[in-house]
Amino acid sequence: MKNTRRDFLRKSLGASAAMLAVGPGCEVLPRKSSSGSRMQLGLVTYLWGKDWDLPTVIKNCEKSSIFAVELRSTHAHGVEPTMSATERAEVKKRFADSPVTFLGPGSNERFDNPDPVVLRQAIQVTRGFLQLSHDTGGSGVKVKPDRFYDGVPREKTVEQIGKSLNALGEFAADLGQEVRLEVHGQCSPLPVIKQIMDVADHPSVAVCWNSNDVDLQGKGLEHNFNLVKGRFGRTAHVRELNVGEYPYQDLMNLFVEMDYDGWVCLECRTAPTDRVAALIEQREIFEDMVDWARKSK
Repeated sequence: MKNTRRDFLRKSLGASAAMLAVGPGCEVLPRKSSSGSRMQLGLVTYLWGKDWDLPTVIKNCEKSSIFAVELRSTHAHGVEPTMSATERAEVKKRFADSPVTFLGPGSNERFDNPDPVVLRQAIQVTRGFLQLSHDTGGSGVKVKPDRFYDGVPREKTVEQIGKSLNALGEFAADLGQEVRLEVHGQCSPLPVIKQIMDVADHPSVAVCWNSNDVDLQGKGLEHNFNLVKGRFGRTAHVRELNVGEYPYQDLMNLFVEMDYDGWVCLECRTAPTDRVAALIEQREIFEDMVDWARKSK
């Protein structure tokens, strides 16, 4: 269910204000804090930007005052490992001449497959994406864990994914890049992601929070968030902040509490007629949520 911005804020702020009350007629005034002041909103070209070429991506980000973008592989912008050196330099220049930060490519590579040939291929392709990100001015590449296979012990898959990420982390470090493990697929429960990251201990390997319903399972959002927050990278993903039942205000409270200084990127799934207007609406909601989280801290 989609709420208007006004309805959304009335409900979320009203609930948060109620939590601040210490007795009938007595309410604690919010305290100002600088925590979360460096956190910003970005865009993933998942659906809302899938058919935009690169100039349009940059133009629409500028129009909506969303100043960072993760470019999903295979989409219309065409930023792919097959690009020539000249084409890569042009991409880098386009971003450098704009106020929009290129966060890096969003690949679809994953490291769960028990077939060693498939696994080696995934690692090699990811190296190509890391080189692409470096050459085009990005700071890292999104990858996936991803699933478990019948007949393969889960702990073996966890170890395989973690070791693959470590190998990529070494390669990424030499390029000044980050390997961003999206919380995705059958591996998305946060205790599983923590197990993977306990193996993948290279400092250039990071977790990309992905705002999945599974985040609320077990001991709940805050517990699961705390399992991996020490490994967060420069990007996190959210869906539309006023659609569905995911507790985004609670999530923003947690990001502000830890003073996250990366990019919270919209990976939206709806189909608005005017995507620029929709981006502006999402930015305004994000700003209000972060502001409330900071004041109520």
